[in-house]
Amino acid sequence: TFDEYHLMKLHRPVSQRWLLNLISEDQLTNLLSEGLGLPLMNISRLKIPEEIVKLIPQDVASKYKILPVAKIGDNLTLAMADPLDIFAIDNVKAITGLAINPVVSRTKDIVQAISHYYSVHTNTTTTFEQIIKDIKDTGDLELIKEGQRSMGKNEIENLTEDAPIIKLSNTIIHQAVIAKASDVFVEPMEDGLRIRYRVDGMLREIDRMSKVLHFPIVSRIKVISNLDISEHRLPQDGRFKTVLNDGREVDFRVSVLPTALGEKIVLRILDKNAERVDVDRLGFEPPSLKRLKDCCVRPHGLILACGPTGSGKTTTLYSILKFIDSPGKNIVTVEDPVEYQMKGFNQVNVRAEVGLSFTASLRSILRQDPDIIMIGEVRDSETLDIAVKAALTGHLVVSSLHTTTAVGSITRMINMGVEPFLITSSLICIVAQRLLRRICSKCKEPVEITPIVYDRLCIGKIVPGKDMKFFKGKGCAHCFNMGYSGRVGITEVLIMSPKIKELVLSSSAEIEMKHLARKEGMITMREDGIIKACQGHTTLEEVVRVTAPDEEQAK
Repeated sequence: TFDEYHLMKLHRPVSQRWLLNLISEDQLTNLLSEGLGLPLMNISRLKIPEEIVKLIPQDVASKYKILPVAKIGDNLTLAMADPLDIFAIDNVKAITGLAINPVVSRTKDIVQAISHYYSVHTNTTTTFEQIIKDIKDTGDLELIKEGQRSMGKNEIENLTEDAPIIKLSNTIIHQAVIAKASDVFVEPMEDGLRIRYRVDGMLREIDRMSKVLHFPIVSRIKVISNLDISEHRLPQDGRFKTVLNDGREVDFRVSVLPTALGEKIVLRILDKNAERVDVDRLGFEPPSLKRLKDCCVRPHGLILACGPTGSGKTTTLYSILKFIDSPGKNIVTVEDPVEYQMKGFNQVNVRAEVGLSFTASLRSILRQDPDIIMIGEVRDSETLDIAVKAALTGHLVVSSLHTTTAVGSITRMINMGVEPFLITSSLICIVAQRLLRRICSKCKEPVEITPIVYDRLCIGKIVPGKDMKFFKGKGCAHCFNMGYSGRVGITEVLIMSPKIKELVLSSSAEIEMKHLARKEGMITMREDGIIKACQGHTTLEEVVRVTAPDEEQAK
């Protein structure tokens, strides 16, 4: 009876009742279903989606003999061998942030399902601990010490071909792609090796390993990047490519920097997925988008996208090219490296080692009768000079520049040696941008804003209305308890109007040009960020963290 079951459970876990041959496993599950009034589910006949299985880590599922089956709204259906295990239910609730609806299933079916689903979904994400344990078991790395930097090239190559090192390096790279990281940091410490990923613009420490693994991992990345594995004193730059299980190609830019504790490596991940290259999906506010599109249809001139590294400048440039592309236009790009493969574009990959620099490429491109030229990045005054002259001679040129604000780009161009009258004659508009972390849609909840914050940020002037709602993410398993998942762009578009050009020619201060631009309709990045927060895309804390205050907010 069900009362007898309760007495038995005091002495032995319910999942082991049937092992005593007192009742069969089927009888036990039927008893639990009837006594507790819970549905009985045969999960062996179900096909559970991958995103549902990933809600609970494998170690938790194995420990409690549970498996997520379905999710509807904020409710998670959980197959359990022991539905009275409140510790399991509370643990899953804390991990997922969802309400738990338990159902009864056979222990054997749950164990088989855990083995099947987690082996399928985690076959490319073997944990670092398992691989490192394999490395320690081999004993092959015991002779690698900090002072042994005079190893021969052949000896280093043999070391990097060791199977556990290859597996560990591949796991670090593949897990970064799965986590949607933009950068991977392999950093030597005094007593270890630190692995960090930059996800949604923020650094996360993934693991710390033994210092003995630093040299072989660095050497392995150098080998696949075609770098000099015997050089440890000078910085090096390289790249390599990997193909995911779904056939998608991902490029990696590699930067090696010698430090006091050893060589530090940073991998920049370049996902060549061109589906998101669409100017209408970049997050521009309607007035700013209209201003940008009006500039893009000009027959000639210079359009600049500005911002720090990783702010989405290249995506903006390609979105502009895609918007103005047509069979009747000859579009040529010069990049280092080519980040998106676009049909119909003539894309040149810079190779400085053979003399194919931005400057050399541009000189040849101008002899190819282009209509539109994209320069991946203006790095020096010579490249900027050619870009300005190309814009003056009847070409539409789009490029990127490392500056903090749209108005600041004009000062930067003058600093790089371009005369003000050439700027006013060639420059059409400047787009400055940043990326903010987006609120996680799984744990999004409303939050109250104090009157002090409301007044200090001038929210009422930027977004008129009294019924504004702001949100935040409380943290869940989907967003690693960060409250954010993904990113959203904020921009400011400066149009070179006749009055702005007059200020440039008279060498006016940046604050004067910005003040006039705002009068003419420019939405600043701080204002755009507050608008995005009012729309529920991000938080005010994120806006304040990333953007500088405007004049009235700085008082």
